Amino acid sequence: MTHSEFSAYDQLYVYSGTRGRETFILQLVVDAHGAQIATVDTKPIAVVFALIGLFLHVEKNFTGLQVQQVHMRLGRKKYPWPKIALPAERGSITAEDVLKVPPGPERDASISEWCRSVWDAFRASRQQIMDLLQEHRII
Repeated sequence: MTHSEFSAYDQLYVYSGTRGRETFILQLVVDAHGAQIATVDTKPIAVVFALIGLFLHVEKNFTGLQVQQVHMRLGRKKYPWPKIALPAERGSITAEDVLKVPPGPERDASISEWCRSVWDAFRASRQQIMDLLQEHRII
């Protein structure tokens, strides 16, 4: 990942933190970025939680706040989180693309599209994520 990509993420992180607690899009930024930059050295919990967040937002219309609540619930107990296969392509939208969109509702919608883009790249892991959520009685 280039310096400009990390800089774009940092700027989105700060921006999303100003958008309020009601939807808490900061969580969506963290999850999209986390899944998009994951490597074989990334801890399984980080990848799994990012994908759980993306799944819940994209497919179940959870807000970032609702996703954060699920993360907190799942994080309360130790669990051997599975390793997720990392696709070569991680989505066509990046933090840099989102940052180019004007701040406000348009950028917020772009963050959701970024989430969709990254989630689509991880489609092969969908059943694995759904199984985890069902096992933990989230869905």
